Amino acid sequence: MDIISQVRKFIFDSFLFDADESALNDDDSFLEKGIIDSTGVLELVGWIEETFGFRVDDEELVPENLDSVNRLASFVGRKTG
Repeated sequence: MDIISQVRKFIFDSFLFDADESALNDDDSFLEKGIIDSTGVLELVGWIEETFGFRVDDEELVPENLDSVNRLASFVGRKTG
């Protein structure tokens, strides 16, 4: 399973539950759409660290890295590539 698919699955399983796949485009902001709040970010970071095997540093906790499916997939790709 590619990174984008893994991220989408996690977001739907953890935050959107039974929502239709069209409820989230890969460039949609998690924060602006109200999908993830500050507690959700902590859950997201824990999942990233466990799933992809790297630590997310405090300075990396920025929207440019974590605030959409595409941004998150790019961040994971940079850290694991």
